Amino acid sequence: MTSFEPVYIQTYKKGLLKEKIKNARDILRSCMLCPRKCGVDRLSGQTGVCRTGEHALVSSFDAHFGEEAPLVGKSGSGTIFFTYCNLLCIFCQNYDISHGGWGETVSSQQLAEIMLSLQKIGCHNINFVTPTHVVPQILSALEIAIPAGLSVPLVYNTGGYDRAETLQLLDGVVDIYMPDFKFWDSDIAEKTCKAPDYPETARRALKEMHRQVGDLVTDKAGIARRGILLRHLVLPHGLAGTRDIMRFVAKEISPDTYVNIMAQYRPCGRAAEVKELADFPSKTEYEAAVQSAMEEGIARLDRPRRVFMIC
Repeated sequence: MTSFEPVYIQTYKKGLLKEKIKNARDILRSCMLCPRKCGVDRLSGQTGVCRTGEHALVSSFDAHFGEEAPLVGKSGSGTIFFTYCNLLCIFCQNYDISHGGWGETVSSQQLAEIMLSLQKIGCHNINFVTPTHVVPQILSALEIAIPAGLSVPLVYNTGGYDRAETLQLLDGVVDIYMPDFKFWDSDIAEKTCKAPDYPETARRALKEMHRQVGDLVTDKAGIARRGILLRHLVLPHGLAGTRDIMRFVAKEISPDTYVNIMAQYRPCGRAAEVKELADFPSKTEYEAAVQSAMEEGIARLDRPRRVFMIC
């Protein structure tokens, strides 16, 4: 049986990673990395919406067992939580990290060592959480980690507010994309994230991700190796637009897309600024969201797990 090899191994061996790093760092000189297009020179210390300059910040890293079953397996997903965010949802459940900036600056060498340490303790993958604003820093760290023995799949765990042009830099690097698709309605995206272009941006991003990696593929043990794992958080009062999103995914991406419809919304951060977000979604609302996904043709739904409603 042929053993699995992450796609980045051949990209590194062919010398293509260096070009990707150069192109990514060039973007930082007048940053257009994400749809915010701040245009600041991050290499000289300027910061835009993501408040991140030349170096990434990390809030925590560890083997995580709260992710989807294909990522967790027996040994956990090697999560690296990056500080700050380019989307900044007012209801973020990691508000102290995304908005508050809790974390420490790391060099490329340090980030590479974090990846290798997670692999060493047996994690099935390296799971970059909120990586959109630090793509160049991740690529630079991989140039160090790969020759040092990194050999597990990379998970790009994103809010879905990604430019297709930036995602193209990750073609041949990322094996597993795990985007959110948060809202279908641009007015809701404006109220919650000041990003009215989120729905259209997420649609383009998801198409690019699927072009690169296709539907989720797992090994005999059920561990994810390559493909898309889509997340969708049920919001109270139908604010997320679940049915429209699932119809789009089934018709324009793939009905075999692996989807996790999540029930764990709770009013954190500044959620109360939008009246409807001050509530919890009801069990009926969650069940209706799952039903709508099935009715729209989504066949691969992540199995529900116990949810602790604590903020």
